This record gives sequence, C-alpha cells and structure tokens, in this order.
Amino acid sequence: MTSRRSLLAACCTSLLLLATSAMAQERFITVASTTSTEQSGLFGHLLPAFTKESGIKVRVVALGTGQALDMARRGDADVVFVHDQAAEEKFVAAGHGVSRQGVMYNDFVLIGPRLDPARASGNDILEGLRRIETTRAPFVSRGDKSGTHAAELRYWKAAGVDLADKRGSWYRDTGSGMGPALNTAASMNAYILADRGTWLAFKNRGELGIVVQGDTRLFNQYGVMLVNPARHRHVKQGDSQKFIDWLLSAVGQKIIADYKIDGEPLFFPNAGR
Repeated sequence: MTSRRSLLAACCTSLLLLATSAMAQERFITVASTTSTEQSGLFGHLLPAFTKESGIKVRVVALGTGQALDMARRGDADVVFVHDQAAEEKFVAAGHGVSRQGVMYNDFVLIGPRLDPARASGNDILEGLRRIETTRAPFVSRGDKSGTHAAELRYWKAAGVDLADKRGSWYRDTGSGMGPALNTAASMNAYILADRGTWLAFKNRGELGIVVQGDTRLFNQYGVMLVNPARHRHVKQGDSQKFIDWLLSAVGQKIIADYKIDGEPLFFPNAGR
C-alpha cells in the first residue's frame, strides 16, 4: 500500500512539473484594451490569426480606456490598445508608453428611441444633445472614464450643457462597459452615445436605433502603444513589438478591414495616423 501511494504521489508530482513547465514555456503578452474592441467581436476575429502566425498568445483585459491606461501605468500590461488620442499622447509624454501609433478608426453614433421624443435626429451631435437636455429625455452614460465616456463629456461641453446638476434625474451614470450600458439604454428606452462597432454587434436593441451620425466630430481613432520597458523591466518587449508591428502591417490591416457584420465593416484600418 505504501509503495502504491508513493508511486501515485510521484506521478502527481511529475504531472504537476510538466504542467508548470508547459505554462512557463507558453508565449503570451497582456494587452490592456477597451470594451469596444472586445464586445464588437474584433479580437475574436483578429487575435487567432496573429497567434497562428507568431505562436504568441494575446491575453486581453478589456476595460474603459482610462482604466486600461491606469493598468499600463502600474506595469500590469505589455501593450495598450485604446481610443482616446489626447489621453494616449499624455501617457507617452509622461514616459509610460513608447511611440503611440494609429491603427484604425470608426465613429461614434448617438443611439435613441426610434420615435425620437427629443427630436434629436440629424447629423449634428451638439444640437442633438441640446435637444435631449431641453426635453429631459432619458440619457444613459457609461460613466467609466472610457474613451467613449471622454468623448461624450467633450460633446456635452461643446454643446454648452453643464451636467453638474443633471445626474440622477434624466441623466444616468452606469459606470459600465459599452455592452452593459447599451442594455441599460434598451431597458429604459433611453439615448446613449456608442461606438459604431459595438452597436453593430449589439443584439438586444429593443426599440433603439441610430439617431445622429455623420458628424465629423464623431470620428473615433484607435491607437496602440508599448508599455515602457525602461519603467517596467518585466514588459515583454520583443513579443509585444511583434504584435504592434503585425497590427500595423498590411496583413493585420487587411484582417481588420475584413471584419464585418451583415456586410458592414466595423473598423477602418489607417495605420500610422
């Protein structure tokens, strides 16, 4: 009996060592990114192709852009792939990231009830928001310091609307990602700013549709950065740079362009912007 137990223990130890060795040998990088790149389905389309070509797995942590940048500042990611250019440039200028590169773009859209009680429809995002504020029509905000949330706040400010005394009445902060915020808007039949990619992938639309689109101010650029290895020595610089270079390459850009839902592209590659 004792010898059997010893043999079993030895086998278990061997299997554990093999599993530990396999995990140690697995090549992977950690990418802090936005909920829009994940919830739109882009990463599910894009990353298997990169892993097949390079042998490098990509572990994505999907957060709002502000949270993703905070994660990178702590050194908890190798790459940041987000969509708030002003914040990205500050991140690099402060020495947290290396060489921000544009990867792709889409646009924001104002979503709302198809009956449009605020009469916000058109191609002017600022006028649309003013009409929502005037009528006190329900509006859902991500409220999560994401790139979409930052853009929304810029639009309210440009529209001359002070949100200081609006929260908790017709204006609802959710502190959630794009998908959950859209679910909240659908349940409330409310207006919400969304990126087009996540909207196209979103199924639980209820009575919602696009109310405002086509305003040049709704342009939404995505950028990628290597987390500065001089600050965080554990950053996997070589494999991370391979991922960035691949995103910017003709192959990576074509795969981004090829991602469509019902024949409609969700993102448009524009490497180098």
